[in-house]
Amino acid sequence: MSVFFDHRAATSANSVHTDIQWHPSFALLAVATKIDDADNEAQGAVSLFFDEGEAVEDINIEKNCAPTTMSWHPTRKILSVGWENGDITLWNEHEHEASCASDGHKAPVNILAWSSNGTRLISGDERGVMIAWRCDARGQLHQLQNYQKRSSYTHCLFRPVAGGGNDPFYNNYTALARAAVEGDETALDMFGTWNKSKVGNPLLSQIYESTESLSCYVGSEDGLIYHIDDKLVLRECVNVETMIKSMLMYEAKNILVVVTTTMMLIQYNCSPDGVLSEIMKVKLSGKSSITCVIWTGPGLMATVAGEDVVRLWDLEKDNNFSLGGALEQINCLSYSASKRILAGGLVNGKIAMWQHRPGSYLQEHWTVLPTIDLSDSFIQIQWSAAHPLLAANNISDVIILNEQPISTSIGLQSAVVQVSPYHVQLETLDPPNILSIRTDIHIRGVCNSEDHVVLWNNKKIVVYEINEEKNFARLAGTFDIDSPLTAIFQQTLFTAETNTITARNFQGTMKQTMQLTEAEGVPISIDICGHYLVIATNTGFVKGWDISRREARQYISPKNISESLPDTSLVSSVKVNCNGTKISIQLRKPTGEPDSRLLIWYVEQDQLLGYDFSAGQAIQPFSESGSDIDYEDLITGGFINSEIKDKGNMLDTLEQAAAEEVSRRFPKEVLWDPLDSRLLVVQASPLSLEPKNTRGHQKKPVSSAFRSTATNAGTTQQKDDTDMDDRVVSLFATADNGVLLHDSFPMSPGYNKLLGVSVPSFYFILQTRNQALKERVSAVTMRNFVGLEKSNAEVRQAMLDFAYHLTIGNLDEAFKAIKLIKSETVWENMAKMCVKTRRLDVAALCLGHMGHARGAQALRDVAKEPELNARVAMLAIQLGMLDDAEQLYMSCGRYDLLNKLYQASNQWSKAIAVAERHDRVHLRSTYYKFARHCELSGDIGAAINGYEKSETHRFEVPRMLFDNIQELEAYVIKSKDKKLLAWWAQYLESTGEMDTALQFYQAAEDIMSFVRIWCYCGRFDEAISIANNTNDRAACYHLARQLENQERYVEAVQFYGKAQAYTNATRLCRANQLDSDLISYAMYSTEDDMVICAQYYEETGANWDKAIMLYHKSGQVSKALELAFKHQQFSALQHITSNLDSSVEPETLHTCATFFMEHQEYSKAVDLLVLAKKYLEALDICIDKHISITEDMAEQMSPDKDAEPEYKRVLFERIGECCMTQGAYHLATKKFTQAGNRVKAMRALLKSGDTEKIIFFAGVSRQKEIYVMAANYLQRLDWRKDPEIMKNIITFYTKGRALDSLSGFYDACAQVEIDEYQNYEKALGALSEALKCINKAKMQDVSTQEAKINFLKRRIALLKRFVQARRTYEENPEEAIKECLALLDEHDIESGVRSGDIYGFMIEHYASTGDYQKAYHLVQELKQRLPTASLAYYVNNEVLNQIYQTMGAEEGLLGDMPAEEEEIEEEVPEEFGF
Repeated sequence: MSVFFDHRAATSANSVHTDIQWHPSFALLAVATKIDDADNEAQGAVSLFFDEGEAVEDINIEKNCAPTTMSWHPTRKILSVGWENGDITLWNEHEHEASCASDGHKAPVNILAWSSNGTRLISGDERGVMIAWRCDARGQLHQLQNYQKRSSYTHCLFRPVAGGGNDPFYNNYTALARAAVEGDETALDMFGTWNKSKVGNPLLSQIYESTESLSCYVGSEDGLIYHIDDKLVLRECVNVETMIKSMLMYEAKNILVVVTTTMMLIQYNCSPDGVLSEIMKVKLSGKSSITCVIWTGPGLMATVAGEDVVRLWDLEKDNNFSLGGALEQINCLSYSASKRILAGGLVNGKIAMWQHRPGSYLQEHWTVLPTIDLSDSFIQIQWSAAHPLLAANNISDVIILNEQPISTSIGLQSAVVQVSPYHVQLETLDPPNILSIRTDIHIRGVCNSEDHVVLWNNKKIVVYEINEEKNFARLAGTFDIDSPLTAIFQQTLFTAETNTITARNFQGTMKQTMQLTEAEGVPISIDICGHYLVIATNTGFVKGWDISRREARQYISPKNISESLPDTSLVSSVKVNCNGTKISIQLRKPTGEPDSRLLIWYVEQDQLLGYDFSAGQAIQPFSESGSDIDYEDLITGGFINSEIKDKGNMLDTLEQAAAEEVSRRFPKEVLWDPLDSRLLVVQASPLSLEPKNTRGHQKKPVSSAFRSTATNAGTTQQKDDTDMDDRVVSLFATADNGVLLHDSFPMSPGYNKLLGVSVPSFYFILQTRNQALKERVSAVTMRNFVGLEKSNAEVRQAMLDFAYHLTIGNLDEAFKAIKLIKSETVWENMAKMCVKTRRLDVAALCLGHMGHARGAQALRDVAKEPELNARVAMLAIQLGMLDDAEQLYMSCGRYDLLNKLYQASNQWSKAIAVAERHDRVHLRSTYYKFARHCELSGDIGAAINGYEKSETHRFEVPRMLFDNIQELEAYVIKSKDKKLLAWWAQYLESTGEMDTALQFYQAAEDIMSFVRIWCYCGRFDEAISIANNTNDRAACYHLARQLENQERYVEAVQFYGKAQAYTNATRLCRANQLDSDLISYAMYSTEDDMVICAQYYEETGANWDKAIMLYHKSGQVSKALELAFKHQQFSALQHITSNLDSSVEPETLHTCATFFMEHQEYSKAVDLLVLAKKYLEALDICIDKHISITEDMAEQMSPDKDAEPEYKRVLFERIGECCMTQGAYHLATKKFTQAGNRVKAMRALLKSGDTEKIIFFAGVSRQKEIYVMAANYLQRLDWRKDPEIMKNIITFYTKGRALDSLSGFYDACAQVEIDEYQNYEKALGALSEALKCINKAKMQDVSTQEAKINFLKRRIALLKRFVQARRTYEENPEEAIKECLALLDEHDIESGVRSGDIYGFMIEHYASTGDYQKAYHLVQELKQRLPTASLAYYVNNEVLNQIYQTMGAEEGLLGDMPAEEEEIEEEVPEEFGF
């Protein structure tokens, strides 16, 4: 809550004020004036005023024409003014002079717009001339570009800046730096404070250049919108085809918003190159044309159009709403983003205000503030962007409203509240009493003691003495002093004056001076509690004095708090507790925003602890030593209480719920209890929920397990819980346990702020719009002390100790604190505290001391509930804390119990809502109980509705209305419920009203009752017609019974059939020899009835096929087969056997099989033998009669698990052999495997030729014989082209220990290498492996093994000689040729090396050396030695041709080799390891 001091600007008489403009960063107001006095030479002027209406001296901005527009430089104290004659004046406060640019415009200037950093100025006049100017560092304008269009300009908007230019810290810091350079003393002090307190801080050491946007959009009178880019190129973008009323830039979305005089709202998307594309176009509502359009938040536009409401348009969510409460027509609007206040100037001279609460931009988040009554109708109002100042222009006067929070103070017995700028109110707390004090100064601060009230306004201090009755105030002293801070202690005033704290008496006489050093700075906060005085300075120092004696004595060493913080936060306020051991410190960010952390300086331990309200966590150092505190995480509130850290940084459920309640807030008011040094109370306000890029996305309310309530007579806490209200948070601060959260509750919307705390009460300032004399302070009893307001100090201290020990979890000490207290009220309060702390064990003891037997029993009854909160909720119910019980049930999700609570407390609407949303399993019972409640209370309509929703209306409503037959009949007819209609028809039938009953039966579609009545009346034809048309089973059955009674058996049988009463139908058929109809009904009857009908047919001696069919259908297959065999019913026999299964007796199945064998139906016989488990017989038939065994048949013939092993083996082998005979090799493999004969299984698999399965089966069988069989099979395949097969051959021979076979395989591989690839090196390696294997082999015939070994050795020797000859050829060709000749002389050379390869090698040698004679001789010799061989196989074709040509042997020339004889180069993988 605030008060506004109104200051009239010192303007000249007979002047008309045409425009007002606040500077964006400074408290400077420019007022454009048109002078009507004809004798005055100057006809127009611009004046500058400070925040209290004082004119800035030495300002000479005058001309002999009227000013038309003006605009402030965004950061510097430079004002641009446009005049009617086209001149542009630039006033520079630093130079204290005005410069004029008169060479650009010749018509009235109507637009002036600065770029974001003020380096460019755009001006435009009524004749369509527009000029772009550059502003230099000295504030001089230089023309850059001139544009000429056909119409006047109305608006100019520069595009938003990307990057640092939008950084609030950068903007504040750079603006403050520039202001300091230009001589602003306040800015200079603040800038010096930042530098002194943050030396070396990385955030302040960042110096970066903002990328200024120099492009802009310009709107003209004829509806054209132009774009000027940063290179000064002008182009036309769009034409809105009517005059533009307003142009706004939605910077977050890069959207240009245009509002025309015809009330059209158009949105354009702005591309990087300035092109506009239309997004939306809509017609705005209003009584007349729009008079004002402004932003009231990101994307939230406010308009007024000759109405008493403000219309707000949410462009992001496409939503709109209106704000009322003005009661008069609104002329103009202005919005303060920092204060979130929208102000509207009314035609009756008042200013209406609406304040937006943090959260989404919805109508319910706007609150109407008190109206300010000034004078005449306003044409213009404007908030200062940087200060709480509102200027209002009513043409004849300019009024500056300086907003200031109301000044308040509280002592032990009284409180002082400012009512108006000149009026305060002293309220005695106990007993209540009000004393009004008026003064002649603008009150900017108050303080009080038991007998005195002190008022001051930075220039003067006034002291009033209050008599004992607190009903009279006497002036005790007054004196002039320039002091922004004042405090009182007994008969002494303490004032802050620059770098000094001065003690004075009430007349201003100085008693003591406490000097501050230059480094300590200037005091910005002062506080006295008990006999301790503390101050905080602008450089972050905190100092304290003991003022209990005649002269103040410093009791703590000065501490620089700012140096202890790694971030840029500054100290804003300090408060000291009653014994001076703890000092609370509030912080603010450099941008002026509040910091969420509350620090507490433990003076004796020299430690900084605290609480971070943004995270809901305690701030506590990890180190116990005050000199080793680590504050690295202090920026984000990262310190966590050491006890919680030891638990793994995890809060338990209770602590987390309490933390969530106070999170996302900042400490607004901080107060210590005047008598208890531990208790600290904070008013925590929500942090701004409007960060960048998250506009409109409100955080969800915290679902808390507990919401405490502070109560007082006549005061009720509201539970709407938007979570945006302030909360009152109580903390305990001790050296042993740090800062602990004790309690919190939402502050009532009826309160303005927390004024003070003194156990057992909180004191609040009431919200009020009425300035009449009345109470402004309200006392709210702490919930621990409800009922103990008048208790003595001992009881209060005991309760406070109990609360503290319960907070830290020390139950023993908590009980010690209150063990001597006998008051039931105390125990009740403690039991209520147990609701918050969830201590049911403590609650049980408290209930015992209270004698609350019912509550104790209730606690025992709910002990079985698994949720703690559910058990605590029952405690809350027993103590009458229904709101807390409600929240507890919600927190644990026990909506069933919450439903019961609502029902028991007669809150039926809530009970039904909970049941519909969360407890649908009890929805019907809830409606039923609600209906019973309404019935008992006489609300018949609501009861009927409840019974209907509970689906019990068919019984309950007739019961309820039975005494009023007419109303009951009307309800039945109106309901159109078939069951109710049928019930009513039965009622009418009982009264003999048959015709009416028939009508209701027909309406209820109760066919059975309809037929019943017709039968009762003997009108069977009508009944038969209805039954035939509807086929209603009940009606048909009733009609059949009646027809049977009438001996109309044929019709009775027919309707029994329609009613599906087949037993009755067959009974009548048998009794009346209706044999033709009997079989049709018997087939649908029960099995017993089928047997009876079959016996009936058997007894008659005819229709054997029907008897067999019924026996078979009833499940008596043996009987059916017996009759079929006996009476040679082969067709029936075929049908029966096709449906036989294993449930039939084996003998019967065998008999059927024999029958089919006799009739050569072998396949069916086999199937029946399998069903009869005669597997061997079935197999014999399969083999003899060549019946194929399918996989299903083989599975059916598989013996049971509990069969004898030998039988199982034999059977599986027989099945396998049969499958082998039929070529079903895979199935045979499976059966042989099941028989345990893997060798036979492998043989079957080998016949199948399934290589992949053969390899797999060999791998899983792990038998030597099987390995060898698999390897032998694989060796028959084309293993030369498949390396995997070669690998498996080697592996299987190795695992099968068949080394002689493996040796033979290697030998074969060597021969392949020689024959196909002539690769003697690989062949040599293969033979070496073959020799190794044969050496390791254990053959039974040793002589044969020796012969193989010798043979391999001989081959290897020959191969080695040839390979060696080829290797030595490069070094010694002659030696290699000699070796080859020697090899040719070996008699067994062909066993190791092909002689053709040796001849080929030598022929190519001689050909390459040019000795064609020898080459030709060797060719002839090769032909003689191998007459059938192709020479080209051993010698290259080209080499042979060359030899023949050289030797002249034309007949021996070779042509191209046939394709099939061409040499194929193929790489064989080296799979042997050689």
